[in-house]
Amino acid sequence: MKIATFNINGIKARLNALTDWLDEAQPDVVLCQEIKSVDEAFPREPFEDRGYNVETHGQKGFNGVAILSKRPLEDVTRGLPGDDTDEQARWIEATVVGDTHACRLCGLYLPNGNPVPGPKYDYKLDWMKRLEARARDLLADEMPALMGGDYNIIPQAEDAAKPEAWVEDALFRPESRAAYRRILNLGFTEAFRAQTEGPGHYSFWDYQAGAWQRDNGIRIDHFLLTPQAADLMVSCTIDKQVRGREKPSDHVPVVLEIAL
Repeated sequence: MKIATFNINGIKARLNALTDWLDEAQPDVVLCQEIKSVDEAFPREPFEDRGYNVETHGQKGFNGVAILSKRPLEDVTRGLPGDDTDEQARWIEATVVGDTHACRLCGLYLPNGNPVPGPKYDYKLDWMKRLEARARDLLADEMPALMGGDYNIIPQAEDAAKPEAWVEDALFRPESRAAYRRILNLGFTEAFRAQTEGPGHYSFWDYQAGAWQRDNGIRIDHFLLTPQAADLMVSCTIDKQVRGREKPSDHVPVVLEIAL
């Protein structure tokens, strides 16, 4: 089964870019971030026409996450547990049943957190504490599970073309990276790094200052797998060439192949 994470940066602006990629790559499941649409305005038909079931957790003009799946989605829940007052649409979960295993899919759009210091950074770190708690529960369930999405975290210096430019940024601050490592160290496998070592691998290039043309990118889109899911992993790749197309997102898909 091919499961992708893709921050599309606006479903209305990127509808053709997304459907073109779906037709080409034929993923079974896509975890989408930044749909920037309320649920009732999400353009379901182009995806349903392609055989995808659609589940969304939207918000007007900002954030928003969705799951597109060629297999039925069961037990869908919306919102990261731990704060009933949080109105930002950044988390969606569902179970997909494969040929041999079921897998809990968690799609996330972690807060950016800038500027630092400030309330947005405090919100990011608080959100990551809640993410850690949910991660612990996923491990305790002992079923294959994954958390995929735009983490807005540059894990290591090699994950940025120019790490020195990010030193004071919320994506690379020591507190952000430490919070990410605490989750990883619970027993998760970061899928891409389990397969590929070294610098030069990015999933985001800013629209400004010719970042794409100069390959001035960062790697912030990740899959974290429970041990049961990691045992089933076949491959994890970044579909970099998508960034060079017409009207692209500033992110590209990361694609996990897993033997479900």
